[in-house]
Amino acid sequence: MLKQIPNILTGGRLVLAIVFLVMLLLEPKLLAERDMSFPSYLDLAFVIFVIAGLTDMFDGFAARKLGVASKFGRIVDPLADKVLICGSFIVFAIIGQPKLFGFSKFQNSVIQWGFAGIIIAREAGVTCLRQWCEAKGIKFPATFSGKIKMFVQAFAVGTVIVKMAHVQTALWGYWFTTITYAVTIFITVYSGLLSLKKAKKAYNSG
Repeated sequence: MLKQIPNILTGGRLVLAIVFLVMLLLEPKLLAERDMSFPSYLDLAFVIFVIAGLTDMFDGFAARKLGVASKFGRIVDPLADKVLICGSFIVFAIIGQPKLFGFSKFQNSVIQWGFAGIIIAREAGVTCLRQWCEAKGIKFPATFSGKIKMFVQAFAVGTVIVKMAHVQTALWGYWFTTITYAVTIFITVYSGLLSLKKAKKAYNSG
């Protein structure tokens, strides 16, 4: 039973990610119908997001401590991460969040969908690169920049939720979200370029 703990945590993260995304999708409808009090609803979504993020640390720790690895974990672990992070930015774009400064709906939409597109393109690119390397017998382990990227992206998701719930029109909220998005884009692209460079170097040395 103990050896199943990492898989349970990983599977739980995927379930929590889906619940979280559904909650975000329902937020505009619930707000309009006033069926739930705000911002408590978004605060609950934020708590679910944090718990899902924490399981990402604990399942890896448990797997190392117990000395177990499974095909389920290798497949579902990165899938759950991508559903949680990429899914969040896609849903944000669908519901029109975050709203920045006095930008028009079209301008905000360009930012929202453009941001989501960059995040997805990076994740898809690195995933394809990793699979290609592994098919060639080249090791492609997770990098430190990738871990930093994941943290910053998760921070950006949390920032948007807090802005939606508590500081929708505050000037500092606009600036904080904008700066967070800019830093996230930079680190996302930079980590992607580092992964490409690492794969090229490994291929040439092999």
